[in-house]
Amino acid sequence: MDKISEESKQQKDRDELLKSKIKDKIKIAKNKNRYMETDFLDLREQEIVKNEIIKNKYQNTTLYGGHEKAERKVLIAYTEQYEYILENIYDEILKIIRIQNPKEYYQKYEHRTYLGELIKLGIKREKIGDIIVKENGADIICKSSISEFIASNINTLTRFQKSKITIENISKLEYNEPEKQKVNIIVQSMRLDSIIAELARTSRSKAQELIQQERVFVNFKEELRASIKIEENSYITIRGKGRFKINKILNNTRSGKIVVEIEK
Repeated sequence: MDKISEESKQQKDRDELLKSKIKDKIKIAKNKNRYMETDFLDLREQEIVKNEIIKNKYQNTTLYGGHEKAERKVLIAYTEQYEYILENIYDEILKIIRIQNPKEYYQKYEHRTYLGELIKLGIKREKIGDIIVKENGADIICKSSISEFIASNINTLTRFQKSKITIENISKLEYNEPEKQKVNIIVQSMRLDSIIAELARTSRSKAQELIQQERVFVNFKEELRASIKIEENSYITIRGKGRFKINKILNNTRSGKIVVEIEK
């Protein structure tokens, strides 16, 4: 079995496990008349969950990540008695680790800086939601169950020894939607490796290496096929480079290359 086929099989197994977990959470919530929640789900996993909810006609479920535009969300299954107090449930399930850095560190750290430091503490990615980076620090959305651990240990990391760390209710989240920038790129073709080369500003061969290193996702699914054709309205994520939306194909140049509008 080649690498792509093996990865496809492993992904299918993970998808089936996720479906099983969702079914169990909903069943427990109903049988025990309580609410249940999952760990954080990425955008691809959320699509799987939404399809399962529609397919099985599950009732009393919601996806929540702290704010309307959240990329990472938990699924909450609940019974009717909780329907009118969901906001209270949110504060029980999710917390904010608010990091306020000293002035000399304003605008110094990026999203990956904060995430990398959390990983050093042994925190699993599925326990962390969106990380809202601000001028003076960050709001890190996390499961309530690990908020005390993070708050008690993050000051042990060199970067945050002088930072002020507090735990806040999710209702106190400070979020401003980042500006999206539209730019045009010119590519040889709509093949994935051709587009990756332009987005990452590298050669075609280096783009293929990024794909083989499992650093490229198309519509939130890991993609190892360099030759697949990318359609309009597709999302491409390159680990370490960012996320891009392929808005539309604009036209062709005289030399036959393709002008594509992207959003990043």
